[in-house]
Parts: sequence; structure tokens; C-alpha cells
Amino acid sequence: MTGTRAGHDAERPIPIVAVVGATAAGKTGLSLDLAEALDGEILNTDAMQVYRGMDIGTAKLPVSERRGIPHHLLDLLDLDRKASVADFQALARGLIVDLRARGKAPVLVGGSALYTRAILDRFDFPGTDPAVRERLEAELETGGYQPLLARLQALDPVGAERIESMTPGNGRRIVRALEVIELTGQPFSARLPINEYVDLHSIQIGVDIDRDTLETRITQRVREMFESGFVEEVEALMARGLLASRTASTAIGYREVAQLLGGVLTREEAIERTIIKTRQFARRQDQWFRKDHRVVWVRFDDPTRVEKALAAIATLDR
Repeated sequence: MTGTRAGHDAERPIPIVAVVGATAAGKTGLSLDLAEALDGEILNTDAMQVYRGMDIGTAKLPVSERRGIPHHLLDLLDLDRKASVADFQALARGLIVDLRARGKAPVLVGGSALYTRAILDRFDFPGTDPAVRERLEAELETGGYQPLLARLQALDPVGAERIESMTPGNGRRIVRALEVIELTGQPFSARLPINEYVDLHSIQIGVDIDRDTLETRITQRVREMFESGFVEEVEALMARGLLASRTASTAIGYREVAQLLGGVLTREEAIERTIIKTRQFARRQDQWFRKDHRVVWVRFDDPTRVEKALAAIATLDR
């Protein structure tokens, strides 16, 4: 993923910038500011924003609010398609090469730690066996997520902990880990990304926010989602097969709204459950990124956060 700057700085590599942190911390605004400052373009790294029609519930930024900055890796898949980290990695890395060749800085932003790491870090994907995958997915369908997680915890506790940190409650990730163990005889954790950038001109800028403020922002965001047509969005997606999708249906809030529409939950119960799950997810996100010593943190409310982030990015040239 090499690239150089256009014009008189042609000898200096163009940075690859990833804005990371918890959901609702303020990543989107900072990513737009940095893309403007660096003459860059945005690459989505949210696993659920790749699905067409999943807009309100994933906080997908409307086109009118993108400041004219091109955004990539959004709205790639219909609901019946499975999101593949390996496919996403290949597509994203190809885009990065193209952007840098045009003198544009890639600015990654999204809450999916695994997607970000798959792009930035050394992360190779082992092969697959359709028969093994089908058998494990059938077990997931009939027995649920917990028995498979317990099996993975027994076989590869490190891998289980890391998957739960990056993508909590994601049965498909557990299935994939068990498949790799069965095919290779090695722990899945041995195949997870290591903290080593593929391109040394990469940097992660973390948005630092205190928990109380973050939880208040999450509550406000979720309530605004419900006021802005989230229930209607889920209803339309259910008509297109949302609940049959093993990937899209796991997005926080969508199952809760489906239960609301099915009469299982009241509107307020659906809102509260979505708030609780989003807060839990945000805590896991923060814990995961805090473990990565390479992340440069800037306060969400620091008026000089953009300048501080740019200063950190500038050190890549030294």
C-alpha cells in the first residue's frame, strides 16, 4: 500500500490515517476535518454500513453532511450477502493504492476494530471448507451463539477473548474461528492481526471521551434515531429479508426494533435495550483500542484536536 504525495512533495509518502474510538465519541467529525486538511477521502470501516438501506440505525452519514468529500466502502451489499473481512480487506487496500496514486490521503473511520486492523495490520486469511462452514453455521442456527463460544473458549481462549473484544456477540466470527481451528489444527488467535502496520506511514488517531459524557451522547443518539424514522427503516428492511441475514440482523438496534414491530417489546423497551447494548459495545470498543499502544489519543472536546492530530501525522515523515 505504498504511495507518494503529488506535486513538490512527491518523495514523501502519503499517510494512511485511521480515526478510531467508541461509537458516538465524535469520530465522524474529526475524520471529515482531517480529510479536508490532508486533501483526503473517507473509507468506511463500519461492518454494518456496508449494507444498503441500513442507514439510520448505523449512523451512516447522509450525503448532504459529507462536505463534498468522497466516501468509499458504503452501501456495498444487499442484505442477503455475507460481509467478508477478507473481501473487505482486499477492496480497501486496493482503494488505498488508488487514492495515494492520485495524491489523496486515505482517512479510515468506523467502529469495527477488526475491519480497521485487517486493513492496517499484517493479517492473512486462511482458506475455507464449505462443508465445515455449513455444518458449523447449522449449529449456530439451531443451538445459538453461546455453545459455539463456549467451545471456542475451551479450544482457544485467547482467540475467543479477542473476538469478543472486537465483535461481541457475532456468531459468524465464532464459526469462522472454529473452522480455522478444525482446518489448520492451530489456534485461531495465531491468525488474528498482530500490531504491525503493513505500511509504516499508517497512524491511528483515537477520540478520547469520558464514560459519563459518552453514555449521555449514546442515549441522545439512540433516541434521535427512533425519532428520525428508525422503526420505519427496520420495517422496510424486514420486508427485504433482514431477519434472514446472518450478518445484517446482528446490528445493534435492528433486532430490538424487529421485536417492537412483532409486539414483543414496547417502544420504550426497544429504545432502552438499544441504549444498553450500544453502551456495552462502546465500552468494548474503547477497551480494545486502549490496548493498542500505537493509537494517538485526542480529546473529543479539545478545540485544538485537529491540530494535535495533524502534528502526530506529521511525525510519520521524520
